[in-house]
Amino acid sequence: MTTFNVVKFRVKEGRDEDFLAAHRNGKAKWPGLIAGQIIKTGERAYCLIGEWADAEAIKAARPQMIATLNSFRDTLDDLGGGLGVTDAVSGEAVVDLTA
Repeated sequence: MTTFNVVKFRVKEGRDEDFLAAHRNGKAKWPGLIAGQIIKTGERAYCLIGEWADAEAIKAARPQMIATLNSFRDTLDDLGGGLGVTDAVSGEAVVDLTA
């Protein structure tokens, strides 16, 4: 079943372009990723939204996703509350709003 992941980030002052560049030109083309977008949700605030065939595809790509994160980790602010630099969730689609 189609599965999505959403990861929230807060970028350090003046590092937005570095953060975005780390994802451009196929740098975040993880195996099994069907589609992905980064959206700007506020000042220095972004969310990555990924679409996957199923939860196993996300699990299999986790090492590559962590490697990508490590390449730009220095651009991120701690989110607070014990989260670290990312707040990630994933789950199966339950309602298709376009159907």
